[in-house]
Amino acid sequence: MNQTMAEISPHFIVSTKKIGGSLKRIHKDMRFTKDKTPYKTNIGIHFKHVRGKDVHAPGFYLHIEPAGVFISARIWRPATSTQSNIRTLIDESPNGWNKITSNITGKDGFQLDGSSLKRPPAGFTKDHVLIEDLKRKDYIAVKNLMASAVYAKNFDKKNSKTIYGSFTIVKFICAADDLPF
Repeated sequence: MNQTMAEISPHFIVSTKKIGGSLKRIHKDMRFTKDKTPYKTNIGIHFKHVRGKDVHAPGFYLHIEPAGVFISARIWRPATSTQSNIRTLIDESPNGWNKITSNITGKDGFQLDGSSLKRPPAGFTKDHVLIEDLKRKDYIAVKNLMASAVYAKNFDKKNSKTIYGSFTIVKFICAADDLPF
């Protein structure tokens, strides 16, 4: 994925480091669960922005497990200031946001996903045109893939095409937080 990420933007990390790299740890946090099996049943690979320190950075994510495979362009549970910046940019640029989301969910086959607030965030009314997007806690565009696709010889090339179809939402998120893209 080095070449793909470099073509999209030089500001996203593709790292094979065992600690702090793109591949997420295989051990799960067992402190708050009744299931004490030590390993995850999935592979998670996060190509995060260079300024990001953790999973809350904007980027691209590949998830592989027997129950399903997906690629996402996202920011998951961003910091309050970043969340506020994204909401402000959506409010200031509704046409730009609508164009991005309609392209991604239309021709590119992604779905918008993630958690949302039950009530409008501070500073926005419940009758705002884009209230459902403003209530989002996460900005995630997800495209499900067939599990068998993982075994295909050209899986990396197909991933590249899928990521190209979704980079505009990450670019928007980066713009909202004044991150280079």
